[in-house]
Amino acid sequence: MSTKRFEKIGIGVAFSPNLKANIFEASRLALVMNSELFLVHVGEENEEKKAIIEKHLSSFSEDQLSYTILFLPGSPVDIILSVIENNSIDLMILGALKRETFFKYYLGSIAREITRKAKCSILLLINPSVERIPCKHIVVNGLKDPITKETINCAFYVGKKLKTSKITVVEEVEQDEINIKVDDDKTLRQSTIIRERLMNRENQRVKKLLEKVPNEFSKGISVKSQPIFGKRGYSIGHYAQIIRADLLVMNAPLKTSFWNRLFPQDIEHILGELPTDVLIIR
Repeated sequence: MSTKRFEKIGIGVAFSPNLKANIFEASRLALVMNSELFLVHVGEENEEKKAIIEKHLSSFSEDQLSYTILFLPGSPVDIILSVIENNSIDLMILGALKRETFFKYYLGSIAREITRKAKCSILLLINPSVERIPCKHIVVNGLKDPITKETINCAFYVGKKLKTSKITVVEEVEQDEINIKVDDDKTLRQSTIIRERLMNRENQRVKKLLEKVPNEFSKGISVKSQPIFGKRGYSIGHYAQIIRADLLVMNAPLKTSFWNRLFPQDIEHILGELPTDVLIIR
């Protein structure tokens, strides 16, 4: 399986206070990935709006950024999904909104629907910046799943492009797997032994996945394997937030019941209270 590369990157362009920052983030990413950038505004073409977008893009003219600006009227979800389909977009960037009352980031209903339905990878940005903020630490899921190998490889590929110094692979272990009620010293010891065995099992499994990461992507990056116990989806989001990770990379849900199996309710936690920027690999 070849590591996924993002040859075509798309971003939804809305004329919000984050317009310039979103364009700068997308443009920088397109350049380091050597990708073509598609900027999509849902609405009628307007010379004034086009001039504003091109003014921001002019900052990257010397870098020979390859881009296309699309003005398309219609339903935001339908338009974005059709652009992804018609232009073979590999990665769509969506900006999160800040809920001022609680100073938390969340995705609106439109972005949530696109995240679930898009046939490409999705990057959710919570705090875009005009000035580049280094991506020092990436957290990636180590779920026992057929697509995890590709997700981990992609995390290293992205990390290499962004000059990341550290990647942590997190294996979420359901607390139910211990299946012992701790009420005395004996059951405590039994519980501890089971936890250690489960952690060793997960570490060995992830070790095999890491051995398959191309050396050109892993070279120079500090790698850590971290088993954690708790509810899948919620636990890794909380972990990424606590250690102040710059990017969380996750498997995309399959169209089967996998979405519900992985995130029965916790996907709402991740989308509702994004712990950091989130890259969903599809």
